[in-house]
Amino acid sequence: MDRLNAKLYLQNCYIMKENERLRKKALLLNQENQALLSELKQRLAKTAAAAAKVNSNGNMAKVNSNGNMTTGGRVPLPDLNSAPPVHGVGHDKGAPKTKKSIKN
Repeated sequence: MDRLNAKLYLQNCYIMKENERLRKKALLLNQENQALLSELKQRLAKTAAAAAKVNSNGNMAKVNSNGNMTTGGRVPLPDLNSAPPVHGVGHDKGAPKTKKSIKN
């Protein structure tokens, strides 16, 4: 019985130590997330300020579906996180061309 108690005690100590390690890791991840969120908010505020400046100059500024700012005739930046565009249906490039063998 004492051997079982000792074994359970050691398992409990290990679990508590692991729990403390995970708490510290979670705290660090939370701090990192807060820093990233703050940086994102600053960038969004900067973008909004730039849009307001563009609007005050008489140009029309819009936010497209990708969340990018567009002004006047400028081409918006593509969303690199979206799926690539689908080309014509039924379009087949065919088999790749092979090199002709050279006779010696």
